[in-house]
Amino acid sequence: MAKKRKERFEVQESETIEECLKRMKAEGYQPVKRMEKPIFKEETLNLKKEYVPIRQQIIFEGILIESEQ
Repeated sequence: MAKKRKERFEVQESETIEECLKRMKAEGYQPVKRMEKPIFKEETLNLKKEYVPIRQQIIFEGILIESEQ
């Protein structure tokens, strides 16, 4: 089965950015775009809902590395 031309790779909580990039390369992809999204937690204080950031989600978009012929 052929690999997809574009693939998204999320940096897991237990890995570093460098480890994620190595994983991408091992699967045959090179990064072309980095996206970051904040992850919020809902907390209720004095009957008022507030959203508190708890971490940053990092996602890399990679394209398939063309093999040289």
